Amino acid sequence: MPAFPDRPLRLGTRKSPLAMVQAEETRARLCAAHGWEEDAVELVPVTASGDKIQDRPLAEIGGKALWTKELDAWLIEGRIDAAVHSMKDVETVRPAQIAIGAILPREDVRDVLVGASSVAAIPPGARVGTSAPRRAAQMLHARPDLTVVTFRGNVATRIAKLAAGEAEVTLLAAAGLARLGESGVGTPLALDDWLPAPAQGAIGVECRADDEAVTALLAPIGHPPSRAEVIAERALLAALGGTCHSPIAVLSTFAEGMITMRVALFSSDGASRIERSARFDADDARPPAELAAELLRESSADIRALFDGPAG
Repeated sequence: MPAFPDRPLRLGTRKSPLAMVQAEETRARLCAAHGWEEDAVELVPVTASGDKIQDRPLAEIGGKALWTKELDAWLIEGRIDAAVHSMKDVETVRPAQIAIGAILPREDVRDVLVGASSVAAIPPGARVGTSAPRRAAQMLHARPDLTVVTFRGNVATRIAKLAAGEAEVTLLAAAGLARLGESGVGTPLALDDWLPAPAQGAIGVECRADDEAVTALLAPIGHPPSRAEVIAERALLAALGGTCHSPIAVLSTFAEGMITMRVALFSSDGASRIERSARFDADDARPPAELAAELLRESSADIRALFDGPAG
């Protein structure tokens, strides 16, 4: 049975192994929700600019748009009906023609340390392979004796770089490892000590904002608690004016209609850190912006220099 009377629903995705797994999960959830056969949803792989350039940090070559611009164009042009994304890779300000149709149940939000049993156990002066300002700053804050070297690429590429001796340790997302069947790799870092990226572990499915048919098809696979957490974290990011250069760590937990949010901002070298928390009604859009304003007001100059304030 096709998703539409005459054709399958076209679901766009990046071509990376993790992106394809996430698209397959989305297809499986859609088919289960609607009683479709697998061929009711066609996966349409697109090579993203961010996958073509692997030798430089994302912030130097165009930021998060490098993960989304090709899929955005195909979606707006009608070549696909929806697009699957890792929500931590999606820019805060999106084209007006595009809407988040569903956020799937969020996976483990933790980072995983590969190459050592704990941050304290990393050998003195070791090299940490990462291209994420948040991971670099958090690590340098905890271990200023370490050196950060740029690691880009998918999970397999980064593990191969580690094995080749390009660094002693690296950091990966627990969610990505779990989705790839690699949960046994590395040591998850406790959330009490190490906060994740905004929207880490969340898969989002975007569609055209005016496409009522696709919006209705996506609705049953959405997970409201995960959506509440992700929307709150994206609101915080927008109010901070955070970019790919900005070390932002945040943990949001939804329970009984309320969100508890912990946020830490860092200077690039990890020397400065500020943390604040808030608990608020999940339907209230104001508290993330208020928390962002408090953080920027009370942070040091070297932290404030990395943020632009409210987006738009």
